[in-house]
Amino acid sequence: MLKLMKTYSFENLEVWKKSRELVFYVYQIQSAFPHYEKYGLGDQLRRAVVSVSSNIAEGNARYSAKEQVHFIEIAIGSLMEVYCQIVLAYDLKYITEEQLNQCNERIETVLKLLNGLRYQKFKLISSSTSNKSSMIPKTPVFS
Repeated sequence: MLKLMKTYSFENLEVWKKSRELVFYVYQIQSAFPHYEKYGLGDQLRRAVVSVSSNIAEGNARYSAKEQVHFIEIAIGSLMEVYCQIVLAYDLKYITEEQLNQCNERIETVLKLLNGLRYQKFKLISSSTSNKSSMIPKTPVFS
């Protein structure tokens, strides 16, 4: 593992660590895409998966819980892009069913952790407002 001189708080988040593992896995399977997809689906997939961990880091650097939730939600959106693009890659026969399933397991793990972090931040926001119950989402994003 990379040892840097300074550790930032987001590096201690399990969701950030798992999102990095997802980046590594997606880059591995994407490297086998046809050459003509380098700037098509492959590029879009790489950008989306990197966006997940980047938004976790950026959001964690924000001062207010409301801003942090905003970046968590952007990360969730990017994660759903990754899911969509992985399914398309499977449909196009660029990846196997086993790769699709392994990727989906990783996506689900990151999604659950993001939703947990999002819920935690909503609780912080609601504890500082007068209408506490209206701020906390009733159901998580995933089913």
